[in-house]
Amino acid sequence: MNQQIQKQALLDALYSPYKNCVMCPLGSLGRTNIVFGEGNPDAQLLLIGEGPGKNEDALARPFIGRSGQLLTKALNALEIHRDDIYITNIVKCRPPNNRAPLTNEVATCTSLLLEKQIKIIQPRAICTLGSSATNTLLKTMTPITKIRGTIQTYQSTPLIPTYHPAYILRNPKELVKLTQDLEKALKIVTQQI
Repeated sequence: MNQQIQKQALLDALYSPYKNCVMCPLGSLGRTNIVFGEGNPDAQLLLIGEGPGKNEDALARPFIGRSGQLLTKALNALEIHRDDIYITNIVKCRPPNNRAPLTNEVATCTSLLLEKQIKIIQPRAICTLGSSATNTLLKTMTPITKIRGTIQTYQSTPLIPTYHPAYILRNPKELVKLTQDLEKALKIVTQQI
């Protein structure tokens, strides 16, 4: 059995008990679907955002709305295909009105799913999209404007914090920084750093 198939089986087994999860308040606050993540389970690069939005909740796929379209364009510009990486969020259910996930929601979903996803996928690099994902994994409150683009570490894996694509939609001039940060993560993956 090849590595990709084996890791997908492990992810499927991880997700199975949580298909109707109500372990945190988000499970009963109107979500349509649980958005576990998608992509190559043997990916060298793992992207982690905050939580699903309306479109993601409807289709059970991460980063497919306007933010996701912008992210896909940035990835394509670097010749990174979504099928080659893995994309997920710190919480797997849409927070009401797209609010930021609460501390207990993040803690629950991170311990039940995200930490285990990372262990299964074993990426060479992680890129956190936005302050929620960055603060969660690095256990910091450093503003994303101060930490983005730096090389941090999450359990011995290089981690590059960057802006969330939703922020870029509101601040288009910052797109170059998102692209630079994704490129830095790619260089780590290809061992050019």
